[in-house]
Amino acid sequence: MITADHAPAAQLDSPHPDSSLRERKKRETRRRLRRVALGLFAERGYSSVTAEEIAEAAEVSTRTFFNYFPSKEAVLLSADPDRLREIRESVMAAPAGTPAVEVVHLALKTWAREVVAQLTELGGDPDGWLRRMKAARADLHLRTAQAAQMEAMERTIAAALAERLGVDPERDPYPVLLAVLASGMFRASLASWAASGGSVPLERLIDLAFLAVADGLPETASLRHALDGVTDRKESH
Repeated sequence: MITADHAPAAQLDSPHPDSSLRERKKRETRRRLRRVALGLFAERGYSSVTAEEIAEAAEVSTRTFFNYFPSKEAVLLSADPDRLREIRESVMAAPAGTPAVEVVHLALKTWAREVVAQLTELGGDPDGWLRRMKAARADLHLRTAQAAQMEAMERTIAAALAERLGVDPERDPYPVLLAVLASGMFRASLASWAASGGSVPLERLIDLAFLAVADGLPETASLRHALDGVTDRKESH
């Protein structure tokens, strides 16, 4: 009989192979559902596609679809029950004493890396996926859902900043102001990144946005020229 004290080291230290396989299959199923959904949205329009049709095209059951995404909107918005917790953790991760603006800067760069990784996981051209997402988000219902998601993110950021600063966000507007600023800067940087076809790094655009704010948003900010030459290059193709 082999006890825990005498079990082989590999048996004790190595993750269960079946568990790793299950996780890989889950990631691939999630990616496949997003790829299929984005393709259908681009082909037929967001409002004309149902969750059942996405599941059928991805060759999974409708129940499986809802195991991965709580709604059709979540496919585009990357809604995840753990997302708000992750946003909070990214704000709280900065070392103690880090200025609040720099805390937000670091958090946005973390989110930027996550967005790029998610699009890369979909396979193919990230710019193509971004265009499909942008087209689908013209849907009024989806825009409403996205606005609600952004509001929840801003509240989470503000609460985390207030905790770091030791203030009440209902009495001190500074954390809320920074949270709204962070949300707007991220959306603007993401839009510019999409316009560049991904050729200008998203993290670079975020750096330039923060530099512009730090300089007082001058009309001569380098941010305004971040995409110089990119549009002409794209139009020439």
